Amino acid sequence: MSTTVGIAGFTGQFAQLLSSRLLKSSNVNLRGFCRNASKVAQSLSSLLNVEVIQGEAQDRSLLSKFVKGCDIVVCCYQGDDKLMIDGQKALIDACEAEQVPRYAYLETKETVKGVHILIGVFFETLFSPYFEIYDAKTKTFSHWGEPGVLFEGTSFGNAADYTARVILDKNATGVKRFVGDTKSLNDIAQSFEKVYNVKSDVVVKGSAKELYDKMWSVRQQPSSSPADYMAMFYQHYIINEQTYVGPYLDITYPDIKRLSFEDFMKGVAVDKLPNTYRNPVVPKARSEE
Repeated sequence: MSTTVGIAGFTGQFAQLLSSRLLKSSNVNLRGFCRNASKVAQSLSSLLNVEVIQGEAQDRSLLSKFVKGCDIVVCCYQGDDKLMIDGQKALIDACEAEQVPRYAYLETKETVKGVHILIGVFFETLFSPYFEIYDAKTKTFSHWGEPGVLFEGTSFGNAADYTARVILDKNATGVKRFVGDTKSLNDIAQSFEKVYNVKSDVVVKGSAKELYDKMWSVRQQPSSSPADYMAMFYQHYIINEQTYVGPYLDITYPDIKRLSFEDFMKGVAVDKLPNTYRNPVVPKARSEE
């Protein structure tokens, strides 16, 4: 029996990785929803088991068309508050109206059973210049908060593996917790030196309180935009433990091999690290010990 999977935000990088995983199954039909269908690769949109619907996140008529008949709808939206909050609400309402059994995010409707997939930070994001955690020029890692603060992370590819399995597991509902690796930046720096044979340092920028004061000071400036403060808020919620996924992780799919920070770096040339968030690399996962 075939499974119809709806993916909202179909042109995003994670959505594309997820699609590639799902299409490995012969009984999956994909239906993508996006603002610009021309951005979907022809190699994907031309497949007989792939349908692409173009529309805006608040177009309730097209949302209903998109979700109707889906066995599960997955949200891969990435954008501002209006899209992430109002856009998801509209999508969830459409799922409820069309009686979609599962939605990968939420649990407040009578018909729709929510699935929340928590994976920590993306490895690729941690190395992105925007978040100022890794400096490619000096090979320095830096963070706010106490020395030794832990970073939970999962690669794009590993997260797509887990998400695809949850999608195809019709009994999967509620909160699912998957983390590829948990390390302090000191440990990550040691792995960096081991993999690349390059000296690396770790710098503590200041206390968690100093970060909190700085990010709100920037945000409250009349001329500020989300790009000015989002990276600081991102790190704030990483280091204050509110968003920790572990220690009790889901072990439902033991055949999926977790990718560590070190194994991830082994699959990426050092000069490519800052741009892996744009072109995710999917190294081979390590074997379980």
